[in-house]
Amino acid sequence: MTEKEKMLQGMIYDANNDAALIAERLECKELIRDYNDLRPKDVEARDALLRRILGDVKGDILIEQPFYCDYGFNISVGKNFFANFNMVVLDEARVVFGDNVFIGPNCGFYTAGHPIDPIERNKGLEFARPIIVGNNVWIGANVTVVPGVTIGDNCVIGAGSVVTKDIPDNTVAVGNPCKVIKSIDK
Repeated sequence: MTEKEKMLQGMIYDANNDAALIAERLECKELIRDYNDLRPKDVEARDALLRRILGDVKGDILIEQPFYCDYGFNISVGKNFFANFNMVVLDEARVVFGDNVFIGPNCGFYTAGHPIDPIERNKGLEFARPIIVGNNVWIGANVTVVPGVTIGDNCVIGAGSVVTKDIPDNTVAVGNPCKVIKSIDK
C-alpha cells in the first residue's frame, strides 16, 4: 500500500519521505503561488485556477487571496462559496464545504494530525481525518477546525473559535473549545 493510499484511508503514513506525496504537494504549491499572484481584477483567471486546484467545485466560488492548501484534490465546495483572506486548508483528508458557506478571514481547516508518541511523531508520521461543513454555514474570523470535525447545516461558528468536536445542525457555537450556545429556530 502506498503512503498516499494510507493517507486517504486515515491510516498513519509518512508524508515527509514519500516522493509521490512530496511531488503532489509541490505541484499544488506552484498552482497556489500562481493563484495568489494573480491580480484581484483578473476574476476569470482566478476562477479557472481555483477550479483546476480544487477537487470539485459545484457553483460560484470566490476565495480571496492569499489562500493555501496542501493538495487541493481533497477539497470540495458546494454552490455559492466564499472564503475571505488567508484561508488555510491542510487537505490530507477530504474537506467538504456545502452550499452557501461563508468563511471569515484567517480561518484554518486542518485534517492532518500527528501521533502523541514522540518517537513516532519525530519520524514525520501523521494521520488525516476528514472535515465536513454543511450547507448554509457562516464561520467567523480566526476560526480553527481540527481533524475529524463535522459542522452541521445552518450553523454559525463565532470568531476565534477552535472547533474540536462535531457541531449539530441549526446551532450557534463559539469559544475555545467551541461549544453550542444556542439553537437557531427555523
